[in-house]
Order: sequence, then C-alpha cells, then structure tokens
Amino acid sequence: MPSIILHLMNDDPVIGEVEAVPNAGDTTILLKNPRRRDGKDVNYLDGNITSVIFPMHRVSFIEIIASEGEEEIISHVREK
Repeated sequence: MPSIILHLMNDDPVIGEVEAVPNAGDTTILLKNPRRRDGKDVNYLDGNITSVIFPMHRVSFIEIIASEGEEEIISHVREK
C-alpha cells in the first residue's frame, strides 16, 4: 500500500496510505491512517478515524513516498 503526502488547498499536508495512486479522472481519494507530518492527529478529524475520503478538487498535489524496497538507486559507472 503506497504512502502519500496529500497537499490540500488552504490546509497543512496530510500523510496516509492509499490502495492505489489516483488516476486523472478520479473525483475522490480514500486516505487510510490520516496524520500530520509529525505523526499527530489531524485537528479537524476525530481521534478514532481510520479512513477519510477527500474530494480531488481540494487537493493541490500529491507526493508519493517510496518504500524501502521501491527505492531505485541511479549511479554513473565509468568503464574503461
């Protein structure tokens, strides 16, 4: 399950997990385990909330956080 940082218009970013990265035609995004960057609860959500559906028109942009296994290291090798 990919982790993302969801940047909402006129609000602080929210981190959470999604089943899949949204497509261009999606109108909503389901975010599981929503939290602030510092790990604290999102102030406008109840403490026992596990999932939130955000409308895409409120989203400025989305950052996808690579997991340890997905990291790709690109390096330049000089061969003689």
